Amino acid sequence: MRRRSFIAGVAASGLMPGLRSAARPAETLLAKARRLAARPFAAHAPPLPEPFADLSYEAYRGIRPLPGRAALLDHGPKFAFDLLPPGLFFPDPVRIDVDDGSGPTPVDFSPDLFAFDDRFFADVPDTVPEAGFSGLRLRHPLNAPDRLDEVLVLQGASYFRAIGQDMVYGLSARGVALGTGGPAPEEFPRFTHLRLHPARGGTVRIEGVIDSPSLAGHLDMTLRPGRDTVTDIAVTLLPRRDIDDIGVAPLTSMYLKGPLRSAVSDDFRPRVHDSDLLQIENGAGERLWRPIANPARVETSAFVDDGPASFGLFQTPRRFEDYQDTEARYHARPSAIVRPAGDWGRGAVMLVEIPTGDEFMDNVVAFWRPEVPLLAGTEHRFTYSITWTRAAPQDGAARAVLQSRSGLAHHRPGARRYVVDVTGGPDGLRPEITAPATVAIEGVSVFALPDGRGTRLTFVLLPGEGIDAADIRVALHDGQSSAPSVWVHRWTRARDGGV
Repeated sequence: MRRRSFIAGVAASGLMPGLRSAARPAETLLAKARRLAARPFAAHAPPLPEPFADLSYEAYRGIRPLPGRAALLDHGPKFAFDLLPPGLFFPDPVRIDVDDGSGPTPVDFSPDLFAFDDRFFADVPDTVPEAGFSGLRLRHPLNAPDRLDEVLVLQGASYFRAIGQDMVYGLSARGVALGTGGPAPEEFPRFTHLRLHPARGGTVRIEGVIDSPSLAGHLDMTLRPGRDTVTDIAVTLLPRRDIDDIGVAPLTSMYLKGPLRSAVSDDFRPRVHDSDLLQIENGAGERLWRPIANPARVETSAFVDDGPASFGLFQTPRRFEDYQDTEARYHARPSAIVRPAGDWGRGAVMLVEIPTGDEFMDNVVAFWRPEVPLLAGTEHRFTYSITWTRAAPQDGAARAVLQSRSGLAHHRPGARRYVVDVTGGPDGLRPEITAPATVAIEGVSVFALPDGRGTRLTFVLLPGEGIDAADIRVALHDGQSSAPSVWVHRWTRARDGGV
């Protein structure tokens, strides 16, 4: 209560610290993005000056927004926000406007909005003209009516991430991806301007301008926090060049190890990942289940589609025992489901898997890529929602995949056994397995799991000589649905040359 009284007192005395009383900008952020796209890209800022330059991870964590100045700033009865400092991975300044209902007003950056840990900062100047905010964080009483929990963060490039009730941050989304998984270095468009609109009931709207050498863009997001948090999004993309490697509605996650190939990492935990499954509901009504892997080399998979209904990265096991990690709490990290609004036409859901030896790098990206390139000087609008949830993947009328495992088939040197557990009993289940001629599929078996826990499908994959990768597709026909669930997997040879 004392915190709220303090903030209310600051507000009553005038503007929040840092807010200008100057004339408010008349230009809409979409108009600003269009104006940016019509001219050549310009670099935004020089390197960060002291005290924000060349910070270690610990030093950056030693910069804390001060309550009432840059933290816990009231934004209506159900929201508050924090302004985030620059440094470490976040050198580029982001202009931030806040609208209290009377129009957007820019917030001035100043070091005195933050506390600096004496262990890392001996002398902090009063002003740092070259620096600016790196993003913002929104708070909402997610889990208790008297506590403002974090619910959304926008920081770094065009990244943002959200959580619902009883969740901790995990995977992220982006405004747009460029060149992900391609032969050239990936380009990271970034937010240059964020605008926080007045809260309306239990929702709040945020806009952002995106800029990069290849495009400008505009993101319009409405946040609806709750048990599942939903972000309703419209992204307008304005290419400066012809773009055929665009990523729309990208989700970015981490996968180190799991039961598909646990030997990837010598670790006490049975699983280490933010997501372990890509699920797609395609335009033909099929539901595809694609387990995620940590491959020996970069792997890019394309799931061609026409008018996708949804795609998402899921964290499927939900027990602490599945991860045995008291600090990272992987069991409480959200899944994220993209649901397009309207017809996105022909294209492909893309999955990029990048090899990693630790859990500190995001190495999994899923996004939509239109079939037709985006041409310079054109404008493209994509609307969709992202649901941040702990719910299990939906199975509709078809079989749901419960888990996927693999290991060496010791009775057949050079072979690998796969185990796929699905819901329902074995009666009527007819798996149709499709694989390239370069691999053999043997020993297919379907049987009931104990205690009515579902049905287990097993088979053995035997790759041919010199074969390093193979795509496997298993359609789970059961006579109950015209569009069966489909389990898909890309086998890749292990880093040590084994299977």
